[in-house]
Parts: sequence; C-alpha cells; structure tokens
Amino acid sequence: MFAIDWSNENLRGAVKLLIAYALALPVGWYREREAHSVGVRTFPLVAMASCGYVLMANMPGRFSLDAQSRVLQGLVAGMGFIGGGAILKSEGSVHGTATAASIWNTGVLGAAVATDRYWIAVVLSAMNLFALRVLLPLKLRIDQRGERRVEPPPQFPPNT
Repeated sequence: MFAIDWSNENLRGAVKLLIAYALALPVGWYREREAHSVGVRTFPLVAMASCGYVLMANMPGRFSLDAQSRVLQGLVAGMGFIGGGAILKSEGSVHGTATAASIWNTGVLGAAVATDRYWIAVVLSAMNLFALRVLLPLKLRIDQRGERRVEPPPQFPPNT
C-alpha cells in the first residue's frame, strides 16, 4: 500500500480543490436552472481541474516560474477551446458567448484559488453570477427593443 501524508501540502491542495469547486458551483447551478447544456457539472469541474493543474506546476520543492507560466498558457488555450465549443451560430445570430466567457472565467477562478488569491476567486465567482443573472433582464430588453442592429459586412467588388 501507499501512505498519504495529510500533514500540510496534501491537505492544503485538497482543500483548495474543494474551494475552487464550491466557488464555481453557484454559476453552474444557475446555468443549469436556466436549462443550459453547460451547468452544474461542467463549471465546478473546470474550476477544480484548473486549480489542480496550477497546483501540479507549484509542487513543493520544485517550483518553476517557467513551468507555472506554461501551465497558465495551456489553461488559457484550453478554456478557449472548451468555450469555443459552447458558441453556436444559427440563423444569423450567435449563441453561447456568455457560456464561453463563463467557462473561461471559471478556469481563472480555479487558478486563483491554487495561487492563494482567494479574494480574486470570490470576486470572479460573484461577478460571473451577477453578469449572468442580474444583467440578463437588461440584455433581453435591449434585444426586444431592437436596439441591437447587426450591420452586414461591406460588399466589395470581386477581384478581376
């Protein structure tokens, strides 16, 4: 068998993973309640995984700023990839950009927890929920009034 030393680093890492999960859960819960396909499972998992990757780059006795930088760059790219999958274009409109941005935000939230920047993580979680929940009625009113006008791209004569 193998022994687990829960003295400090392992326990602190596990607690950070749980904190990242818990801070992303309200956003996932709200998205799930609004019947979005990305919700209560995805957001906490993204935050926890992001936290885990950053924790792995900051292993005790093996800290490397270069390694941490590469992990963060990979997270940014990965969140963009996952978010890009949430964006759909149909009938001249685009859907899923708020979901994509929320996924990206959740990744940063997990990284913030891993680097002991808990207040940043709390603010990211709260502002994400605010943007999704409180600003939604304003967005719907703007859309309903037709104040959002999409201009077609300019037409250029074909090259000859």
